[in-house]
Amino acid sequence: MTDELDPLTAERNFFTALVEGSVEDLDQLLADDFILIEVIGGSEITKSSLLAAIGSGQLKFEAIEPADSRLRVYQGAAVITGRTQMKGRFGEAPFTASSRYTHVFVEQDGRWRMVSAQGTQISAQYNRA
Repeated sequence: MTDELDPLTAERNFFTALVEGSVEDLDQLLADDFILIEVIGGSEITKSSLLAAIGSGQLKFEAIEPADSRLRVYQGAAVITGRTQMKGRFGEAPFTASSRYTHVFVEQDGRWRMVSAQGTQISAQYNRA
């Protein structure tokens, strides 16, 4: 993975690392105090818990298709909102989800690192592209 020179590159690298199951790339991309509010149940997941779940194979993303990304940059911080279609499995249970997300990045040591991510599932009745 190359250094994240801009927030959109960092975000693309995040989705790629999730699908590839690359714990090493995720470790570099996520800030140490990273928190994820996950899309299916709304649980709070720490960086170490996410890396453990992916590294063990308990959580596997088969596909993540982002769309409608919108970037806002502030001094040393960036907020990206968008939409995804995800497919994967948690343990033996397959899942699919359509979501809207918010990702927050900060500049640390010359690169963009994700500090927070939150996904909100889009109800089937509202799931219009």
